[in-house]
Amino acid sequence: MATMLAQRPLSSRHALSTEAWRRNPPLVALVLAMMVLAAVALLGLIVDPRVITGAPAWMKPLKFAVSIAIYGATLLWMLTFIPDRPRLVAAISWGLFLTLGIEMVLIVMQVLRNTTSHFNVTTPLDAAVFTVMGALISVLWLLNAVVAFLLARRRFAAPPIVWGVRLGLIAGLLGMAVAFLMTQPTPEQSAVIAAGSSSVVGAHAVGVADGGPGLPIVGWSTAGGDLRVAHFVGLHGLQILPLLGLALVRFGPPWVPMRDRSRLVGVAAAFWMAMTLLLTWQALGGQPLFAPDALTLSALGLLITMLAVAIAAVLARARKTAACVAMP
Repeated sequence: MATMLAQRPLSSRHALSTEAWRRNPPLVALVLAMMVLAAVALLGLIVDPRVITGAPAWMKPLKFAVSIAIYGATLLWMLTFIPDRPRLVAAISWGLFLTLGIEMVLIVMQVLRNTTSHFNVTTPLDAAVFTVMGALISVLWLLNAVVAFLLARRRFAAPPIVWGVRLGLIAGLLGMAVAFLMTQPTPEQSAVIAAGSSSVVGAHAVGVADGGPGLPIVGWSTAGGDLRVAHFVGLHGLQILPLLGLALVRFGPPWVPMRDRSRLVGVAAAFWMAMTLLLTWQALGGQPLFAPDALTLSALGLLITMLAVAIAAVLARARKTAACVAMP
């Protein structure tokens, strides 16, 4: 969407922006607000030296603002495929605007208070913030599920794009669901809770405390498992799979029929969701992303082999079909 927009003349881009605002003002406003917030957070990284849980204070708002902007633009595009339900689309759009907007307000508020937003139950206010955020993400998951349901049986584009959108929404739901695992108390926290009270409930990392050594920018733990990896991969299937469908429609070999291009999207989606589950399993086992054990590596090898075999089978079928058509 961004590439198409960049290639348009200025007047055409203005017309497209105006049309997007006319159709869906809440999601356009959400995307624009997140772009502004990302710029503010980037400035905060430069001028604010504070560190919260081992990361620059403004890194989380920056990452969330960029992610929400991408998500909002994606749903803005997908909801155009439901032109016959304007009231329902408006309700979904306002729901996304409010849930994600409030989420970002709470994250920024906690940064300004020099404390964490997730898993923080130190004070009644912190606990209330975390509880509200959990409720908001549950609502977001349900809204995403409604969109997936609405598009499940609609034919709104070439089949590979349709299947990319449908399966991308399912992959996104799977990725979002991983986040719920983060809210469960760790064994160490459970022991503290049983003894009295804990200031932290839940964690990104498994087997180590949050805030330890991590990869640059994303902060994924390099000392233990990290559920954010599977969350990230699953969630961004929402963009990758529709883009794959679009690429196969535009640039796929002419001898591969649309039905087989749709099958390729299905193969990619199965692999993507299996990878999300494998990364979740790896994280729950306390394994860093780049230090998997032998069993995890074996499972990864099996998945890659199955992917290659499935792609080869689809392409062989397409070649056979093309050869039969070409025969006199």
